Amino acid sequence: MSDTTTPDTAPQSAVEVRFRGGGFAPSARRGVGVAVFVVLILLVEWGTRAGWISALTLPKPSDVAATFVELWQSGLLFKHLIPSLSRLAVGATLGASLGIGVGILIGLFSYVRAGLVPLVAALFPIPKIALLPLFVIWFGIDETSKYALIAFGTFTPTVVATYGAVDNVDRSLIRMGQSFGLSWLSIVRKIVLPGAMPGILSGLRISLAIAIILLVAAEMLGAEYGIGAYILEAGSLYDLERLFAGVLILSVLGVTLSVVIGLIEKRLLAWRG
Repeated sequence: MSDTTTPDTAPQSAVEVRFRGGGFAPSARRGVGVAVFVVLILLVEWGTRAGWISALTLPKPSDVAATFVELWQSGLLFKHLIPSLSRLAVGATLGASLGIGVGILIGLFSYVRAGLVPLVAALFPIPKIALLPLFVIWFGIDETSKYALIAFGTFTPTVVATYGAVDNVDRSLIRMGQSFGLSWLSIVRKIVLPGAMPGILSGLRISLAIAIILLVAAEMLGAEYGIGAYILEAGSLYDLERLFAGVLILSVLGVTLSVVIGLIEKRLLAWRG
């Protein structure tokens, strides 16, 4: 009897199948964002030095950097930055905290939803900058009006993002919790809030960006120190180097807040893997 093996019964080597489930998972590409900024700055520097870009339109990035260094060395940077940070911290914290609380209540209770959603829908489209004179009349021209404007501007988008995030929690997970006999409070704490957290943090990014815009607007009216007051003064003198230095500070502030929100996301959403 021959010891031959037919092709049909021959052992076949195992072929590894490549995992295809991670196609839409974002992966970090470190250095790409920095490279884009560097390339843009170098292009503007080259364009201004070569005369392709008018000095009346854009200053040289090197001159803006020199102005920023001068601000640092003279101490004016912190004289303007510290009041702005305190106003932003107080106003945004107050508005975001109230917004998240009200948004969760709207998402959980039908009577609260019926009563507050029309009110939020009426307040949300109002340009908050247009209300600055009204807040000055109500609270005066001191810090209180600035806190109130930033808080109100942060409140409404946070409410909308929060109750939308609560609504988007997978209902099958809630029904599963109910089938296991979890109490209402346990379902909210263990299922609803973790499931809504990605949407809440995404809304918080937008709310903080709005808060920075309102901060600048509030400081342009009746503030001696602050980034907005510095930008207004530079613009009135047509000092483009100082003007762009102020814009650079706002940009760095926005990027810093985005990084902080990203770190919070990594900590609170570690369960997503």
